[in-house]
Amino acid sequence: MAKTSRSLLIALGCVAATTAAFMTSSPAQTAKAGADGKKKIVFVAGRPSHAPGEHEHRAGSMLLAEDLNESGLPVEAVVVTDGWPKDESVFDGAAAVIFYADGGGGHPAIQHLPKLREIADSGAGIGCIHYAVEITKGEPGNAFLDLIGGYFESDWSVNPHWDASFKPAKHEISRGIDDFKIRDEWYYHMRFRGKMEGVTPILTDLPGPETLSRPDGPHSGNPAVRAAVLERKEPQHVMWAFEREAAGGKGRAFGFTGGHFHKNWQHDDHRGIVLNAIAWIAQVEVPENGVPSKTPTDEEMRENLDEK
Repeated sequence: MAKTSRSLLIALGCVAATTAAFMTSSPAQTAKAGADGKKKIVFVAGRPSHAPGEHEHRAGSMLLAEDLNESGLPVEAVVVTDGWPKDESVFDGAAAVIFYADGGGGHPAIQHLPKLREIADSGAGIGCIHYAVEITKGEPGNAFLDLIGGYFESDWSVNPHWDASFKPAKHEISRGIDDFKIRDEWYYHMRFRGKMEGVTPILTDLPGPETLSRPDGPHSGNPAVRAAVLERKEPQHVMWAFEREAAGGKGRAFGFTGGHFHKNWQHDDHRGIVLNAIAWIAQVEVPENGVPSKTPTDEEMRENLDEK
């Protein structure tokens, strides 16, 4: 697929606008066939949200999907927009499902947790980007602990904008990624599984005290996070990998709390580590130098933006 055709990924085979879903042609048929040996990756992009250039779920998903399709890896990425698909057959045979959407009580998966567990139990990887790592406490939160190893829990986790500096952990997801620094809305103090069972931190940094300058609130601060960061100086994990029991062996997942600013997908390491993570959870070997992709041009970054 040529670089000039990012928008084609949305246009091909799109169903009626009333379904609020756009995808490549015949997604279910492609997933079931698998004759070409490619693993199917399904992006679930959320509805329009926030100001222009922020939470660009559709445009970001389209960009990452095309990079994967052009990478030369044995994958086929498709994108569904406006949240959970009305036709769930798009998930048939998926090797990985990626959520890039608003979370909390409006998370696309919150009304479909049994189906999400079914997908994960089949061995498919589950990935959550930015707000999609947040879901409500109780059954939804417990499901995320089981499926992706952690989540943003209100009155425990926080969502400040800050400049984080990373030295990526040694892991297949970090192949080809250099140390980097970037400003984003990096959520931290995530709720993880007990004793970090199955969880491997990938990106970690110690936030500065300015990240806790807001009054306490469901997303802004609480005594637990202040004690962890300001008193005990505990580094915080903002990206992690997770392995869990699934059909035929270990299922995989990741959480990535960055992705607030659309412009950050032009940063090669920020974009690259997410592409690597997607390949990894789809059980595709990450190349030694990482999943290849070209830095998007300014024109390409403007494609598929939501009207806001």
